[in-house]
Amino acid sequence: QQELAESGGGSVQAGGSLSLSCVVSEHLYSARCMGWFRQVPGKKREEVAVSSSVDAYTHYSESAEGRFTISRDNAERMLILQMKDLKAEDTAIYYCAAVMADCRSTLQLLHIPTGGIFYWGQGTQVTVSS
Repeated sequence: QQELAESGGGSVQAGGSLSLSCVVSEHLYSARCMGWFRQVPGKKREEVAVSSSVDAYTHYSESAEGRFTISRDNAERMLILQMKDLKAEDTAIYYCAAVMADCRSTLQLLHIPTGGIFYWGQGTQVTVSS
């Protein structure tokens, strides 16, 4: 059984919208931080948006700011990413993650090979055609 299961990816034309969902296990939903990340083949994984579980802190990447919204449905243990005005450069595999660290540290920790901090879903493909 997957502990983080993404859904909602697909293909859309530029300017369109998509909503990604991630159902999270009870164990991982208590993580200090939950977030969405994305990766293009051959490039490093990058943060898209994160949401703290302990306070109201959220953070968006510069490219996501103003177009994407991260939210939670606590009753369903679900993390959601609503994306609008999609661009071709948003094409990537999108990963849901539970982070065992403060959301304010995720950018610094993301590319450090430490175990037990990031827990990843399988990913869902988003393809935006121009």
